[in-house]
Amino acid sequence: MPDLATKLTHRLAIASLTITALLAFSGCEKKPAGDAHASAPKPAADASKAKARIGFSQIGAESDWRKANTDSIQAEAAARGYDLVFVDAQQKQENQIKALRSFIVQDVDVIAFSPVVETGWEPVLKEIKQAGIPVVLTDRAVEVSDPDLFITFIGADFVEEGRRAARVMAKITGGKGSIAELQGTPGSAPAIDRKKGFEEELKNHPDLKIIKTQTGEFTRAKGREVMETFLKSPEGKQIIALYAHNDDMALGAIQAIEEAGLKPGTDIKIISIDAVRPAFDAMIAGKLNCTVECNPLLGPQLFDAIEAVLAKQPVEKRIVTKASVFEQATAAEDIKTRKY
Repeated sequence: MPDLATKLTHRLAIASLTITALLAFSGCEKKPAGDAHASAPKPAADASKAKARIGFSQIGAESDWRKANTDSIQAEAAARGYDLVFVDAQQKQENQIKALRSFIVQDVDVIAFSPVVETGWEPVLKEIKQAGIPVVLTDRAVEVSDPDLFITFIGADFVEEGRRAARVMAKITGGKGSIAELQGTPGSAPAIDRKKGFEEELKNHPDLKIIKTQTGEFTRAKGREVMETFLKSPEGKQIIALYAHNDDMALGAIQAIEEAGLKPGTDIKIISIDAVRPAFDAMIAGKLNCTVECNPLLGPQLFDAIEAVLAKQPVEKRIVTKASVFEQATAAEDIKTRKY
């Protein structure tokens, strides 16, 4: 992997050649007589003081969690003086792959991204490795045959989040009843793992069963739409609880439940994941029973890892973020310390 000083010197050499060419071209033009204020070319910057360039591809802006995650990363990059090349993939894998290839062309120093889905990354990651650019995964993992295609993965334990949600579900329902489930984006790590963890824990509560499950695509609008369909189905009257893979879908489902003439949080118990501020507002209003935290403020941990990579220091392959579980009874106090 080329070191940072070599790459920066290479960039500055290209910039110097470009300036020389432009000056040569401008010399062919006739300048006005007596132009004492003609701009002189600025001296090239010292390579040792130039900023490292980081390419980051974000999934999109599909939820309050994602927006907080983006803000954290952009703010940390600015605070540490990095040149952040940021691309919003708008929840499409093909857009992310294009972004990653563009980072190769731009010769960035490190590539970081939060993958839309788990699979389909191996070809582009091999291209990045061949280019000698280290990769850091954040928030979501990838499924590849060669673990050396990325340096580290920073993010929550999604399986454990699902287990935590199921434990609270068993507590607030008395361990009995029919559950509806709003899944996240199909094929994404949080959707796969949050379902896996929830179902693992449900094995300890055989009288709790999922009777309706469908993707809500991690969005409030889709969560509302799918929940409305659930309630109108033949099994709709059996639903006594909802498990949503994120807060935004739960908030959309709350609207559908109210429109059906039911009381969310009472007639239908609701547990979701993320712990964004609107979820606390919903708990305070008695409409949401619990939210399992998934901390989006990953900027500091991400750039700690990036700095270690640039310094060629060892980095742990898996960095797990800390998280808590918040319930309705303490929401009014808990919200006072929330940062997102």
